[in-house]
Amino acid sequence: MEIRLDKIGDDPYPWRESRTISAESLQRRQLVGLSNVSWGGAVTPISSGFLFSAQLEYKQELSCPRCLKTSWTPVTADVELLLVAASEEPLEGELGLREEDLSVIFVEGEVLDTEPILLEQLQLNVPMRQLCRPDCAGLCPSCGADLNKAACKCDTEQGDPRWADLAALRDKLAE
Repeated sequence: MEIRLDKIGDDPYPWRESRTISAESLQRRQLVGLSNVSWGGAVTPISSGFLFSAQLEYKQELSCPRCLKTSWTPVTADVELLLVAASEEPLEGELGLREEDLSVIFVEGEVLDTEPILLEQLQLNVPMRQLCRPDCAGLCPSCGADLNKAACKCDTEQGDPRWADLAALRDKLAE
């Protein structure tokens, strides 16, 4: 959605939109699916630019990293950003970001495209790891059985084959 900032008067400009975003477009391995994304809010003129405030609502389907089962999780997030006109003059030297700079968007021109903001917020709301439940036992590394359902019948005393040469050396030195 595009919001024309030059058409906003003294009162807040309310907006609402619903979007369909594919999970693949976010390129997050653990994200399997996204429901329709609904978000809206207001753009309010302030002395230094505009205040962009919105609320985001959707559901995301995530894959458990241990057992690979998927589950849907509802997400509601508040977004508040400061919109400032982009400077025409190039900045000289190296600049460091401060914490307050992370909530500032520099807008070139008089039109604000909300899609990049939406995609960024969706990315920020995908957890790095989300287990299907806190005590998820995962899959057996040998046979692939779901250890949440029942214990598998694999030989657990076998050990990791990558350590076989070191174990053989240990046994030889023990003789």
